[in-house]
Amino acid sequence: MIRIKPFAALRPKNEYVKECAALPYDVMSSEEARAETQGKPYSFLHIDKAEIDLPEGISLYDERVYRKAAENLKRFEEDGVYVQEKEKKFYFYRQVMDGREQTGIVGCPSIEDYQNGKIKKHELTRADKEEDRVRHVDTCSAQTGPIFLAYKKSEMLDRILDRETSGEPLYDFTSDDGIRHTVWVSSSKSVDEEIEKAFGELDALYIADGHHRAASAVRVGQKRKGLNPLHTGEEEYQYFLSVIFPADSLKIFDYNRLLRDLNGMTGEAFLAAVEKHVGKVTPWTGAGAYRPEKRHVVGLYVEKKWYSVEFYEALCQAEKQAERLDCAILQKYLLAPLLGITDPRTDNRIDFAGGIRGLTYLEERCNEDMAAAISMYPTSMEELTAVADAGEIMPPKSTWFEPKLRSGILIHKL
Repeated sequence: MIRIKPFAALRPKNEYVKECAALPYDVMSSEEARAETQGKPYSFLHIDKAEIDLPEGISLYDERVYRKAAENLKRFEEDGVYVQEKEKKFYFYRQVMDGREQTGIVGCPSIEDYQNGKIKKHELTRADKEEDRVRHVDTCSAQTGPIFLAYKKSEMLDRILDRETSGEPLYDFTSDDGIRHTVWVSSSKSVDEEIEKAFGELDALYIADGHHRAASAVRVGQKRKGLNPLHTGEEEYQYFLSVIFPADSLKIFDYNRLLRDLNGMTGEAFLAAVEKHVGKVTPWTGAGAYRPEKRHVVGLYVEKKWYSVEFYEALCQAEKQAERLDCAILQKYLLAPLLGITDPRTDNRIDFAGGIRGLTYLEERCNEDMAAAISMYPTSMEELTAVADAGEIMPPKSTWFEPKLRSGILIHKL
């Protein structure tokens, strides 16, 4: 049984929503955020990346950054850009990208369900990133960026989504990157109760993206619980802002690898080592870059030529779900033994590129500062949920979801 509650949203007035809505804080640098907010005084990046309103070079973890975020949030309210709803409601958020749509329910699951394993994760979190979001949420006293969750098939929720998104939307705009964003609000209290009941019949939710935001929401909730002698369990800090999508509507993009060097090998020697230890290497004779078309095959770009590498079957037979993922096989049999990259989280000899950038980006980087590139076949939602159900952890940089949820459209105040 999953507990989820409606919430009284802090949200922008309609005329400001396009300017306010911003990509998540962790998909761009401070410099990119400064450029993005030129002429946009009410971009939510002024809250999610408040260092852009402070002197360049300031540490992202400086106390002044968190205070500035809270100041900017307060200013947005005082300027009348944001309005505070009085009634608790569920919302419905649809994104359309390249003709494909995904529609989720915006609400607040319980942090207890995260703690007891009903909200399942598949990634480890970094302590510094987790602490950053703890300080941001606690100082702003608000959850500003939604966590991206998924659920397995629910006919009841499908019917609710179809019905509730057929009417007049609250917001409907297209962001500068061409993605259409549409938001509806639930039509009645009985609908809200119906949603709570439908989620109550599910066994689990899955974190698709936002592991650091989820972990920080739990930590802030625990902290505030400890400071509240009258704690009942129904306080807002006991719930965290999420958009929850049917898993079968989501698309995971490839998450590709870039290699700074070949560990002292020539391109020819590297390809020979891959053929010996990893998989069958075949030169690509087709047009353009090589994009893998099935699991257990990767593309390899070396010395301005593309190759396909089909993993040897014996390498794909691991007992654990997570170890059967392509990125895990690649790490265990190629990156670590052949290149000496034992920790891809910290090794600066490897870089990563979300598939949204395209494969020509890999070629461009190899012409600039990298020695080789690896194109991956995307991890599937079935693989993600299987790993999470098994209580296992995926290797880093296993999934890249698009489109990204926008921050600043609906905020959950604590």
